[in-house]
Amino acid sequence: MLLTRDGQWRTAATIADALGVTPRSVRSYVTAINARVPGGTAVESGPQGYRAGADAAAALRAGTETSTPRDRLHSLVRMLLDEDDGIDVFDTADRLHVSPATIDADLARVRGLLGGTELTLERSASRARLRGTEAAQRRLLSRLAHDEMEAGSFDLEALRRTLGSRSIGAQAFGPFKSELVAGLGDLGYFVNELGIADVVMHIAIAADRVARDRALDGGGPEGDAARAEISALIDRLSVAHLGMSLGAGDLAHLATLILTRIVAPGEGPADRARERLDPEVEKVVREVVQAAASEFLVDIAHEDFVLRLALHVQNLRHRAREQAWSRNPLTRSLKSTYPMIFEVAVFIASGLADRLDIPLMDDEIAYIAMHVGGRLERSRRADQLLTATIVCPGYYELHELLRSSVDRSLGQAVEVVGVETRADPDWAGIQTDLVLTTIDPPAPGERIVRIQPFLTDADVERVQAAAGRVRRGRRLARLRAELERYFSAGAFIRGLDGDADEEAVIRRLGSLLVADGVIDDDYVQRTIERERLSSTAFTDSLAVPHALGMTATRTAIAIGIAEPSIPWGDGRVQVVAFTAFSESDRAAFQTVFEQFVEVFSERESVQRIVRRGTDFASFLDELVAVIDG
Repeated sequence: MLLTRDGQWRTAATIADALGVTPRSVRSYVTAINARVPGGTAVESGPQGYRAGADAAAALRAGTETSTPRDRLHSLVRMLLDEDDGIDVFDTADRLHVSPATIDADLARVRGLLGGTELTLERSASRARLRGTEAAQRRLLSRLAHDEMEAGSFDLEALRRTLGSRSIGAQAFGPFKSELVAGLGDLGYFVNELGIADVVMHIAIAADRVARDRALDGGGPEGDAARAEISALIDRLSVAHLGMSLGAGDLAHLATLILTRIVAPGEGPADRARERLDPEVEKVVREVVQAAASEFLVDIAHEDFVLRLALHVQNLRHRAREQAWSRNPLTRSLKSTYPMIFEVAVFIASGLADRLDIPLMDDEIAYIAMHVGGRLERSRRADQLLTATIVCPGYYELHELLRSSVDRSLGQAVEVVGVETRADPDWAGIQTDLVLTTIDPPAPGERIVRIQPFLTDADVERVQAAAGRVRRGRRLARLRAELERYFSAGAFIRGLDGDADEEAVIRRLGSLLVADGVIDDDYVQRTIERERLSSTAFTDSLAVPHALGMTATRTAIAIGIAEPSIPWGDGRVQVVAFTAFSESDRAAFQTVFEQFVEVFSERESVQRIVRRGTDFASFLDELVAVIDG
């Protein structure tokens, strides 16, 4: 999976560091993975290291069929869920071709899975059994299914592996899902495709459990027209595609799940949704959003945004009560690509958790980040435009036609503020961000783009690429100036303890800023609490722990470098940047935070900085060199 994320080359050393193993182990892993696809190539090898090959997906699928410890653990849980009287350790060991001691160790791991599930594992002599409600057992099945699904995406075959070979085939759920989405559309709902995929997973689990005489107790959705019509839709599709009718308890449960995963009702049900919106939820969301807008200086305090987010949060409360959390396959990319947006979402999630008592994890925070990102995209300012001068000496109205083409094709990225029709313009006097010219300039330049008199698709791509370079150069130039202000030699550590956890590293780096009078111990503690909300490992190499409040006496950054990498959240990092922001530097927050993450999102740059940054001076030199490109 590490190689399939970006499809780029990785050296054995960087892979080993990310996995916490030796390069020799990596070579063994590659050999074993390639053996899964005889005659194919799952992992390519070369002078640059390794990358995912053409048969990587097939190897991943084949890997799920092998007896890995995770697969064995999942098989063991399925057996426990299927048998009311439990399983016999010795018979199970024979069935799975392992020793009874291995099964005993696996049962200890099962106990670890049961924390917070309302399930218990009982052991009597050689027999082990699960005890708990049917709803709790289904939540455990849902957790296993998500673990089976690579990168959090919905995979019906993975779901079938979770439920076992006797479960309903994946082919039945393809048409089921399509008709469910269409049917909900006919009822007036706009469906969140990510959410509806999760609902289909719950429907598959319900069908499997009902087929095993494990239906949910409970009555139907009397008195609730929305749930009644959705229940009828599910029942009709279940009979048509699954060959079975679900009971009233299951239909009511699944209808509730669907209603809590609707992004926005259509024209008809919208009024009903607004009527059902809890005034307390709307009030809390409005106040938290206003606080976030003030804290981060972002333009999100709009009525439509508050209403949409309040509807989402009300659905979230329903999911929290049933512990039916939604997975989001975009969580990782949102966090690494848009760290500032994710940070605003963490702030909002923290406020909602405190005032509405809703526990939140990264996947749910990512949904809030999608709301925030959508609002900010709609609020994008005109200052994103770059100015451009067109140089186009030629015949008759050629320059006017070219300007019209540029406006039509590039109007969202470039604003033409001048046109030069002379064959010998004053090149040095052109001060716009870009120069789009149909003739060769006396000297090439980063902001000069050669185009044709009649704009081509290739011209458009070159201009867009140049505009991207100009914007990035500006951002990194600002970042360089600000970083030089915020770093200090006394707040730099090389050689973080590989056995230390996140809290210990935060305390160690925070103590440097406390000693310098930048922050107090309370800021360090609030940084630890922020880390518990959601990991600040925003890339595969960088963590940026910080507190939510900007209460430092001045903005400062303490840097810790780990070689080899250290565990952080669900991954490993090599650079930890403890960041303390002051109230007076609110405007700098977005620039420093988001663009510092951008620098450390490039693997080669990270390795260069870590390898050569042996002390504070060399670290800063290498960082500035990377920024300068």
